[in-house]
Amino acid sequence: MSLDMKQDIPLAAVAVDLAILTVREDSLMALAIRRGIPPFKGKWALPGGFVLPEEDLTAAARRELAEETGLADFRAHLEQLATYGTPGRDPRGRVVSVAYLALAPDLPLPSAGSDAAAARWMPVDDLAGKLAFDHPAILADAVERARAKLEYTPLAAAFCADPFTIAELRNVYEVVWGVELDPRNFHRKVTTTRGFVVPADGTTTRDGGRPAQLYSAGPADVLRPPLMRTGVTGADR
Repeated sequence: MSLDMKQDIPLAAVAVDLAILTVREDSLMALAIRRGIPPFKGKWALPGGFVLPEEDLTAAARRELAEETGLADFRAHLEQLATYGTPGRDPRGRVVSVAYLALAPDLPLPSAGSDAAAARWMPVDDLAGKLAFDHPAILADAVERARAKLEYTPLAAAFCADPFTIAELRNVYEVVWGVELDPRNFHRKVTTTRGFVVPADGTTTRDGGRPAQLYSAGPADVLRPPLMRTGVTGADR
């Protein structure tokens, strides 16, 4: 069907929302801001805002992150998660939001700015029923994406400061998946999966006990075979 150029084109605003996940205090946490302006003034929400006319989407996501949280020069894994456009999701009008997922190691405490009254890291389980707009659904999708990607990509290393130990990497999996993993089984699977991790110089005793080898993320983009949740929860028989 041809488009009549004289036909009125419905207007919709474009926004970006960010589900920023990190591991702090042995918990999977998300960055949340307390809104300082209507709508939902005083409620917690994910960082985000409207895309400016001259911006592309990723630039808008990074700008909003810096403006609302003070986390400038934010370097982490960043990917588009999904697009959310259910009518009525924003009481101000028709707003379509492109959500981003970001994963990073233990990030600093944010400082609120722009239209945010406060910004803090909060456990994802505590945020489930507290977020404004449709942000509970966005956060749930982000957490599930992160859990799934840990199975078939080396993305868990994005939660670790480099270099890291296998025990520190295992802790990321346990926190994100919410399971307890067998240390020996996990160590064997990680170190024998081609390109997952590579030895770094030196050892450390920061995990306690005997000195542990340090590792860095390897060159692999995909884990073959995948590190399935059900495959590393117990020792092999």
